[in-house]
Amino acid sequence: MTLVDVRTSDPKRYIPGATGDWEVIVGLEVHAQVTSNSKLFSGASTTFGNAPNSNVSLVDAAMPGMLPVINEECVRQAVRTGLGLKAQINKRSIFDRKNYFYPDLPQGYQISQFKDPIVGEGKIVISLGPDRQGNFEDIEIGIERLHLEQDAGKSMHDQHATMSYVDLNRSGVALMEIVSRPDMRSSDEAKAYMAKLRSIVRYLGTCDGNMDEGSMRADVNVSVRRPGEGFGTRCEIKNVNSIRFIGQAIEYEARRQIGILEDGGSIDQETRLFDPNKGETRSMRSKEDAHDYRYFPDPDLLPLEFDDAFVEALKVDLPELPDDKKVRLVSDLGLSIYDASVLVSEKAIADYFEAVAAGRDGKIAANWVINDLLGALNKAGKSIEETPVSPAQLGGILDLIKSEVISGKIAKDLFEIVWNEGGNPAEIVEARGMKQVTDTGAIEKAVDEIIAANPDQVEKVKAKPSLAGWFVGQVMKSTGGKANPQAVQALVKAKLGLED
Repeated sequence: MTLVDVRTSDPKRYIPGATGDWEVIVGLEVHAQVTSNSKLFSGASTTFGNAPNSNVSLVDAAMPGMLPVINEECVRQAVRTGLGLKAQINKRSIFDRKNYFYPDLPQGYQISQFKDPIVGEGKIVISLGPDRQGNFEDIEIGIERLHLEQDAGKSMHDQHATMSYVDLNRSGVALMEIVSRPDMRSSDEAKAYMAKLRSIVRYLGTCDGNMDEGSMRADVNVSVRRPGEGFGTRCEIKNVNSIRFIGQAIEYEARRQIGILEDGGSIDQETRLFDPNKGETRSMRSKEDAHDYRYFPDPDLLPLEFDDAFVEALKVDLPELPDDKKVRLVSDLGLSIYDASVLVSEKAIADYFEAVAAGRDGKIAANWVINDLLGALNKAGKSIEETPVSPAQLGGILDLIKSEVISGKIAKDLFEIVWNEGGNPAEIVEARGMKQVTDTGAIEKAVDEIIAANPDQVEKVKAKPSLAGWFVGQVMKSTGGKANPQAVQALVKAKLGLED
């Protein structure tokens, strides 16, 4: 592709070196495994975790005479992803053979797409922030292309003292290679891009995004330059399978290249690996160019062609994507941009929130989902899919607050009980006597007792009315948090002569 610099240099993203400022240039080639029950050109299973070499057909093993047959579902998924990336859909594309030899590539070539991919140019908008003023910065990152290709197998070097084993379960699995333009200027931007891309394909259901299982991984292209100069020589860091590692790899590689250039050296175009244990990259091999792979159209596969009706049918069934959902949550429910951004970051979180918010106050629901639920999940090291508190249970807690059956403080205690023990919130409140006290007579008695027992504090309040909150806290404490907070506050002000 022709490299075009679409970004204006921003000093806040410069990296200071010993001899002046530098700018890092980042582009990502993301390999996303297509969500499909079978492989790109065979009927073999794609189930993760099966025994080695159990998901292998004669086509995947490259037995003589075996011919590939395109999986239409994989084509649909690629087009749906392209639509989600607001990209050009190419109704005619060609499969090519990318020739290289490796033990886990039985054919001696990979069926991929080169000059004529199924999806052309698109874009992703990432948001960085909030900054100290609470503002977000939106940045558009260009997508160069998305093409379909088959995955290779896996070489295992730790199974035997003198031999390497080969597992072909992944051989032939459908991948979407999503190639960005070199539009990112920091590790934070690259991490935000990867997170956004993963979010989009998960919303679409075209890739599960499970980086720990290898179903989504990135080749990270990094170069550095003096601000205002042309692009430098890039190095490619292969198969990085964690958003955090992507950030670490970029930070290390940029510093490595800056160090070489400031010492008067030059950067060799090469492929490198990232070692997460050492937090550094190391050389793997010299970087190949396209001509090294001797691409040519696959003679066993006709050009892939479909019409507008095929694309339109897929477009109709697209789900609401993160950006559109964020706009709706802000405009319809009055959420802050920050809260909406958190809630739409993962489809499972958004679905959970919308189930809780249905028929309830959106801002209150967002506060509980973000601060209480996600906070508890983060502390416990659990994902939203593993939550012990269902949307119905959390919604039940909010209903009890709204109906003034419980106070906000009791609700926090109730949430913990439901988290640890489960159960119906309303039944728990009834069985454990957790209802808040709304009897003004009982509350008035508690207020009188606290005031009578603390004459010194009464004098302080007369001099400084803002200290009245101390009495409210003491009354709430004496009633075990069960007194209605609004009633307590009103009675305290009345008894102390602090009415507005």
